[in-house]
Amino acid sequence: MVTSTYTSLEQLFRKTTLPNGLRIITESIPSVRSVSMGVWVFTGSRDENDSQAGINHFIEHMVFKGTRRRRMHQIASRMESVGGYINAFTGKEYTCYFARSLDEHLGRAIDVVCDLISEPTFPEKELQKEKAVVLEEIKMYEDVPDDLIFDRFESAIYKNNSLGKPVIGFPNTVQSFSREQLHKYLDAQYTPDRTVIAVAGNADHDKVVRYVTKAFEGLKRAKAASSPQRAVNGYIPAQYEEERPIQQAHLVLGNRGYGMHSSNRIVLSVLNTILGSGMSSRLNQNIREKYGYCYNIYSFVNLYSDTGDFGVYMGTDPAKVKHAEKLILRELDKLVQNKIGARLLNQAINQLKGSLMMGLESMSNRMMRIARQDLFFNKHHTLDEIIDNVEQVTAEQVMDVAAELFNPESFSRIVLFPVKS
Repeated sequence: MVTSTYTSLEQLFRKTTLPNGLRIITESIPSVRSVSMGVWVFTGSRDENDSQAGINHFIEHMVFKGTRRRRMHQIASRMESVGGYINAFTGKEYTCYFARSLDEHLGRAIDVVCDLISEPTFPEKELQKEKAVVLEEIKMYEDVPDDLIFDRFESAIYKNNSLGKPVIGFPNTVQSFSREQLHKYLDAQYTPDRTVIAVAGNADHDKVVRYVTKAFEGLKRAKAASSPQRAVNGYIPAQYEEERPIQQAHLVLGNRGYGMHSSNRIVLSVLNTILGSGMSSRLNQNIREKYGYCYNIYSFVNLYSDTGDFGVYMGTDPAKVKHAEKLILRELDKLVQNKIGARLLNQAINQLKGSLMMGLESMSNRMMRIARQDLFFNKHHTLDEIIDNVEQVTAEQVMDVAAELFNPESFSRIVLFPVKS
């Protein structure tokens, strides 16, 4: 068993790695009375082959249908009866099961959440009902154009790769899942060496280790095999238009970006703040406020283990799409051609710093931050280290990243138009 400790003025971070590879990390905040804990498994939709599309998300649903120790209604009531909360979500590269509670109920929270992934039963009668639920969820996303367009964008950016498939899967794959498939996938991917237990709040690290060790004492799963789904193929820009029964046109312009381990990721965060994050951003000021072309416009960045993407989203009147697109490209070109001034750079850096520090007032945000750091970097980055990296970003670096990524010839263009009457 290996344990490490980091201390600073704002936190006490500790990490223990059990002999089976399970990592337990805590950030102790004695000044609060709550805790947030999560079980993070390093498997997501990226690890699925074509026939498995959506299986991680479906497992996330099905574990709540009962375990060997608890019936379905007992899982939620076990936390809600003491004022707590339990839920889960699935991403491209990880799945998280989490709970929030008062500090005095941390042991209960760990026991319930760990029970979900260690001994789910996947009852057959609930399997068929939950398939219907997920099919309705798929329809729901299909009815929301500003969600649907990002599925279309990712499909274009990561064509013929599992990263380009929707996390929720497809109707035909969801309908095909069996109990045997779910158990087989769970045993292969939900292994201790791919799992991180993260706790933030008023918690004692040694107690957390004891709680987790007890919760998983009967779990015997072999080390996970390496996933063949990680590598991404080459990128070819795509042009895609689709008609939908909607009122607005929805546009995304974007490109491949950087991965989680790129030295440019923090520079890109600053650049993204300047371009399209908040009401003072260039896109908002020069397209919404100046022209009144839209209610919602912003830029975005997605970071994965070894790749990533960025882009600009806007919803507008169909007749304004072409001119709005030109205005977006003009704002991008300004950042390529003209070095930003010291005042604007400092403003963006302060905006990022403020967002980071205010986010730490939430125990859930703290828990998610330390968990993602451990999943992707297998180390803890203190807030001081992160802030220092943000403050070191220069105007020249911002311009270099803009020049590398803001090439219109490399952009994929996705537009959803209203159906023509």
